[in-house]
Amino acid sequence: MKTFDVYPLYPINITHGKGAYVYDEKNTPYLDFYGGHAVISIGHSHPHYVERIKDQLDKIGFYSNSVQNDLQVQLADLLGKSSNYEDYQLFLINSGAEANENALKLASFHTGRSKIISFRKGFHGRTSAAVNITDNPGIVAPINKGFPCTFLEFGDESALEKELKNEDTAAIIIEGIQGIAGIYEPSADFLMYIQEQAGKYGSVLILDEVQSGYGRSGHFFAHQKIKALKPDLITVAKGMGNGFPIGGVLIAPHFEAKYGLLGTTFGGNHLACAAAIAVLEVIENENLIENARSIGAYLIDNLRSIPGIKEVRGSGLMIGIEMPGNIKELRSKLLFQHQLFTGSASDPHTIRLLPPLNVHQREVDICLERLETAIAGN
Repeated sequence: MKTFDVYPLYPINITHGKGAYVYDEKNTPYLDFYGGHAVISIGHSHPHYVERIKDQLDKIGFYSNSVQNDLQVQLADLLGKSSNYEDYQLFLINSGAEANENALKLASFHTGRSKIISFRKGFHGRTSAAVNITDNPGIVAPINKGFPCTFLEFGDESALEKELKNEDTAAIIIEGIQGIAGIYEPSADFLMYIQEQAGKYGSVLILDEVQSGYGRSGHFFAHQKIKALKPDLITVAKGMGNGFPIGGVLIAPHFEAKYGLLGTTFGGNHLACAAAIAVLEVIENENLIENARSIGAYLIDNLRSIPGIKEVRGSGLMIGIEMPGNIKELRSKLLFQHQLFTGSASDPHTIRLLPPLNVHQREVDICLERLETAIAGN
């Protein structure tokens, strides 16, 4: 049997990693400023993370959600304190797409409505409901088009209110920072307007923090630079488990839990919880949100001084570099000639940088040097 060929693969076999580096079978080091789609939050093979998972595996790796799992309680408590959402509730699943699926389901249950408002260039996942609210018609199968979704432009307040006035909108979903689009941030004024209008017309506000959460932006959640913003639902995943599959929905207190309302087989299993707890412990103990903020500012400032870069966008260690031309050849040169992993975007002119939150200045300087050399044509 062969694997189903849906990924264009680089001819590199990564076998191990340490910190901000990954290595192939020949032990060639690659500086990892992509982190497998912003997943690697505390670096590859962090010793505390490895110890936590090994220790848990020696006890039990999985059992059903029909019995108590104290690790889920511990994770919920720690996440509440770390994010300053202690009064919210946590539902655990396995991925960002599942987080958004369940958030949409909760919103529909809560409001009795089915229409969703999403935003142009947004990405929320590839599963049934999540892909229907993703602005990429090429990945939406006919079977996915099961409920109405309206796509709006960032900042278009009049269009938003016009849609909400019909009072048929279950939820408005927006990314804290659009990732796959090429790193675009909604303005604070627009986010506050969305919150106000959602409350006025009885709709649920979902903040998709799957990529922008867990300190990536220099705040625990990207939306938290706006102190008055309190979404009804917050979805998380990527950096949550540092590579171990886990996702979650943070649920405001006014949502009532009922038996059978949501469910999952693997979500919140023992190993996933151990991984997620380790991530939060490392983020706290090593001040990684502050590191993301300060090192990110240093990286952004220095990127803006490199000749040939058109624009630099982002916050913390979630950065988009826009070039005058298509970046495909540049990314290949960075990878194969300079051993630097970077990310693409749906915008063919933008490179994404998403290094671990514990990246050091010396590694940032190496990245800057390799970028400048490659852009200069060397």
